[in-house]
Amino acid sequence: MTTPQHCPGYEKFKHLKTFNCKCPECNFEMEIFSDEFDKEHKCKSCGSKVDFTQCTLEGSA
Repeated sequence: MTTPQHCPGYEKFKHLKTFNCKCPECNFEMEIFSDEFDKEHKCKSCGSKVDFTQCTLEGSA
């Protein structure tokens, strides 16, 4: 028997990218993963819609 090198589910998520997006209203920074682009996101601080076109790539998750 061999010991797994990664946790279960690793293969499914190993190519995700993280993006940091700032709220256009209050400048609160949120982290959003590349598999969440099809969802609408609202700022956790003020409730305004976050515009993905303003996001910057930060690295791989």
